[in-house]
Amino acid sequence: MQNDFHFLVVNDALPMRHVVTHLLRELGYRKISEAVDGAMALRACKNAQVIGAPISFVITDCAMPVMNGLDLIRAIRSTPGLADLPVLMVTPQASKENILAAAEAGTDGYIVRPFNAHALRRKLDEILKLKGLAA
Repeated sequence: MQNDFHFLVVNDALPMRHVVTHLLRELGYRKISEAVDGAMALRACKNAQVIGAPISFVITDCAMPVMNGLDLIRAIRSTPGLADLPVLMVTPQASKENILAAAEAGTDGYIVRPFNAHALRRKLDEILKLKGLAA
């Protein structure tokens, strides 16, 4: 069931992590973890996989210290067991160059903030359908 999905919200800005987490809870999701950068997120994905409680979906910002969102996506795509993990890129940057860079990195979807729960739901459903995980 989709509501059993374990989301990982990745953003160096605490307020943005809280906004995305709040919207996910509004949509009925309860298993939500957070990471402040791509490196922490990649470790969380690998650790969750090892303990048998894998991350189901990553929602990441693009611009972050240590490891940015694009590098995180590339790392996920090149890691056995994580390569098919659904990833949504969240960013304030809507330029064609940024969208193309996200697509080339391997993101499954792209959403520009600000956005509401309805817009997030549409993107999540779109990605889950694309990945064959839709209910």
